[in-house]
Amino acid sequence: MHNIAIVGYGNLGRGVELSLANNSDLNLVGIFTRREPSTVETISGKVFSMDDLLKKKNEIDVCILCGGSATDLPKQTPELTKYFNTVDSFDTHALIPEHFENVDQVAKESGHVSIISVGWDPGVFSLNRIMAEAILPKGKTITFWGKGVSQGHSDAIRRIEGVRDGIQYTIPNQEKIDAFKKGEVTELTTREKHTRECFVVLDGQADAERVKEEIITMPNYFSDYETTVHFVTQDVLEKDHKQGMPHGGKVIRVGHTSEVNQETIEYTLELDSNPEFTASVLVAYARACARLSEEGKVGALTVFDIAPKYIINEENRTLRKNSL
Repeated sequence: MHNIAIVGYGNLGRGVELSLANNSDLNLVGIFTRREPSTVETISGKVFSMDDLLKKKNEIDVCILCGGSATDLPKQTPELTKYFNTVDSFDTHALIPEHFENVDQVAKESGHVSIISVGWDPGVFSLNRIMAEAILPKGKTITFWGKGVSQGHSDAIRRIEGVRDGIQYTIPNQEKIDAFKKGEVTELTTREKHTRECFVVLDGQADAERVKEEIITMPNYFSDYETTVHFVTQDVLEKDHKQGMPHGGKVIRVGHTSEVNQETIEYTLELDSNPEFTASVLVAYARACARLSEEGKVGALTVFDIAPKYIINEENRTLRKNSL
């Protein structure tokens, strides 16, 4: 049995709590929040102040960090890896190498394991990409996301001054998907592949034009995309955009095994709940984090570094019998 702490309790933290209940070898020690603990309603987990996290250091095998990539995780993951094994879902693709180096240094100095950028992309789709490229070295890979709610982009919107709440949808260009699979195009720009649509609730008398400009020019999130911003009321956001958080996507590799034969590999995810699925991936890799730590591993890792046997609650002989 491995003991898990949830750090942060938004949509992702709640998803982690749900997932832990489905894994008999993982025990929830507690949920740690920057909010007043008495105001946080959970499914069943005990809530503690972030100030109490270090006090429970000896009771925790792994901390699953459920903050946002925009501002929380770049600081929180290195800081908490000084004291704990950690898993995070840092998803700003362009900044992953820098985040890895920052966390790796701390993890090695403190003797801990930290698995960064865990989720479905980065994460599961990352594995799909390198598998496809290894099998079809002569070819092209394109990843499409959506249509669905991006947690990281929605969080980035909510961090803007003057924004009370917000949701962002990533929308793939189906015409480009079809053209790529047919071999009609081999290269697509970021702007050609997707559009982004934002629904934003302003706080008080915030300047809508300033907020819109900050969104559409935000580096690593919106500046490379055709982005539409709608300003709505909180009631509309709750009614029309928060009843579910669907998402999904495709990794497509089109390659040639000979001059005459084209092969296509396609991986697809269709998710009713983006945060619950992302949380389920985090929980699987929290198991791996605990196991690797027990084996004496230290440093930062990604999904590329971890064999599948570490993430599943099965023995190797069972895997060979039932899954190989």
